[in-house]
Amino acid sequence: MTTQKKYRKTLLACYLGFVTQAISANFTPLLFLTFKSTYGISLAQIALIPMIFYFAQLLIDLAATKFADKIGYRACVVASQVLSAAGLLSMTFLPEWLPVPFAGILISVVLYAIGSGLIEVLVSPIVEACPFENKDGMMSLLHSFYCWGAVGVIAGSTLFFAVFGVEHWKILTILWALVPLYNTINFISCPMERLVEDGKSIEVRQLLRLPLFWLLLLLMICAGASEAAMAQWASAFTESALGVSKTVGDLAGPGLFAVFMGISRLLYGKFSEKLDLRRVMLFCGVLCAGCYLLASLAASPVLGLAGCALCGSAVGIMWPGSISIASQKCPKGGTAMFAFLALAGDLGATVSPSLAGRLAEMAGGNLKAGLLAATVFPAVLALCLLILKKSKSEAAVTGAGQQS
Repeated sequence: MTTQKKYRKTLLACYLGFVTQAISANFTPLLFLTFKSTYGISLAQIALIPMIFYFAQLLIDLAATKFADKIGYRACVVASQVLSAAGLLSMTFLPEWLPVPFAGILISVVLYAIGSGLIEVLVSPIVEACPFENKDGMMSLLHSFYCWGAVGVIAGSTLFFAVFGVEHWKILTILWALVPLYNTINFISCPMERLVEDGKSIEVRQLLRLPLFWLLLLLMICAGASEAAMAQWASAFTESALGVSKTVGDLAGPGLFAVFMGISRLLYGKFSEKLDLRRVMLFCGVLCAGCYLLASLAASPVLGLAGCALCGSAVGIMWPGSISIASQKCPKGGTAMFAFLALAGDLGATVSPSLAGRLAEMAGGNLKAGLLAATVFPAVLALCLLILKKSKSEAAVTGAGQQS
């Protein structure tokens, strides 16, 4: 309990870090049509915004493997909050200041995408380095705050626009930017530990030579892909299946998905000490595949929506669970390992929605066909878990002593 109190501010900062990431990922898409009407931006240009966001995040994930340990956790994570706030705030004036409004939007997106990427790389190892006993539960609870942040952004923004009008979106953008600005102070002053002592972490070259590490990366790719394929298409799926408006589609699709994902992470965080992580992950992989099949094959739109929502509960444990398994199997992986895991998760999250969309287009615009094909990701995740059950840890592979 004493340790818990000592690192309470660290946990709060990390929780709000993931809320900041949820703001970065989920707020701007709500303004796409507003950008189109306000600045005369084409739909083709708007389609580039999420691609640029995730591509910038991938690049910073990769770069962080080189500089994060050298610069230090605190400096990098403080920069993540400053850049996230700067990106959001600049969106309120850069499009009007620059001759080409779209260039202003892209600069803003890149700024908060870099901040988001740093959050993804650093927050998990910061919590992992804290001397808590129940690391699996802490990691699951930590990642649940991304879900609650996403729900808050979608519901809060929808309510704000309904009450004050979408024309006042700049005021709301400034309000959301206050979250990372406040959290900058938390990260400057909170206690922070090193994940691995200087000179004792595995070198990147040595890490990349481990077959076990590549299996962990594949597990993370499938975790990110399983989550993103449904999350990115949930609104469109709900609109087409139920014939509802975009507002209702956003709340019933991504909204329910995020709520169920957050609940599953919260529940695992509470009961993790009594559960076997790999068995829970395996069950979730099978359940996720079943949810994709239900969403894509069910004749009833209501059953399809149920499959979409329940998929959130199935994928909830996958991302934080994959990080916890990697920490157990490769305890000396250090910051580089977390950066590569974030890179792998983002790669899966980038590829799977695009793949589902392309296959849906090839099937004559049938989104169910794209979601059916995405069933392969949770299936491969389950296979990876079965192989990992028989694999050796990094400590055994390298001859180093296993750390607790």
